[in-house]
Amino acid sequence: MSGRVVIASGGTGGHMFPALALADEIIRRGHRVALVVDERGRRWVKGDYEVHVVAAARPGLGVVGRGLGVVQGFVQCLGLFRRWQPQVAACFGGYASFPPAMAARALGRPVVVHEQNAVLGKANRVLAAFARKLALSFARTDHAPPLSADTLVTGNPLRTGFEAQPDPPPADGPIRLFVMGGSQGARIFSAVLPEALALLAPELRGRLHVVQQARPEDVEQLRARYEAMGVPAEIASFFDDVARRLADCHLVVARSGASTVAEVSACGRPALYVPYAHAADDHQYANAMRVADAGAGHVLREADATPARLAAAIGDLLGHPAGLAAMAQAARGFARPDATVALADLVLSFAEKNP
Repeated sequence: MSGRVVIASGGTGGHMFPALALADEIIRRGHRVALVVDERGRRWVKGDYEVHVVAAARPGLGVVGRGLGVVQGFVQCLGLFRRWQPQVAACFGGYASFPPAMAARALGRPVVVHEQNAVLGKANRVLAAFARKLALSFARTDHAPPLSADTLVTGNPLRTGFEAQPDPPPADGPIRLFVMGGSQGARIFSAVLPEALALLAPELRGRLHVVQQARPEDVEQLRARYEAMGVPAEIASFFDDVARRLADCHLVVARSGASTVAEVSACGRPALYVPYAHAADDHQYANAMRVADAGAGHVLREADATPARLAAAIGDLLGHPAGLAAMAQAARGFARPDATVALADLVLSFAEKNP
């Protein structure tokens, strides 16, 4: 069969969420999509997609192991692509994108590479050499070539439902705090945030309602801690209605992975970002600083996120409703709500040239 659009992605949620958003948009337009992922990526795919798992290098393997994974995956992809004759391959970075990008290039098929973060990832720095177009989420992306006809900004594709909301509700009643730990939760929020909230002025703490994503092993301990503090809290390891939770909250406390930043901005919510300190190339800090530079968020380094400093930052933000409203407005201006459509337009422009 022919006519497929190949979408290849590494195995993290940050890679897979935008890849799936693009897949949904391309399928909606009547095209056939084949997802090419590794074993880690497969776990993120829910629903009726055509998915092919291929070998790929993995973090932690030595040079020889990574090389063998790439070669094995390349041979698998070459066989698949010879049968499919795909129109175009859209690659989202990560080790699993190497084999399909190489196979597409070997067969003369166009490759589009998308970077989610404000730092061009190491894999994408190599993949860019295979690409006809490099699509960026941020206008200022470290290590990326200058913007041109071949390097353009589309934004980061999002799942449906993340839409601009009105200003946060007036903070003269309950204050809703939404804590997002990223796709795997965040240990620091489980360990430090309750201690920080305990340091808030009693009149402010007494108005708090907390919704927090946490690692499964931290959920019960967190519930007990908030109950002991008298703070109403809903704790879960995963929320399938993040867009609604964002719409309902006054302030977001979150890591600053690319998808989180895009979702919070698209919903127009003020945020306190605590970037993951060990992210490759410190890309979470770069993401958060792009938002902060736009006036749409506040950044606190993980090393500085002591209970006292976190309490001071949260108290200052919640104590100035006008400032929260201004941050919300800036977030809406920073967002790129048309990112999924823009990237789909770019990818399908090559499909039209390769029917």
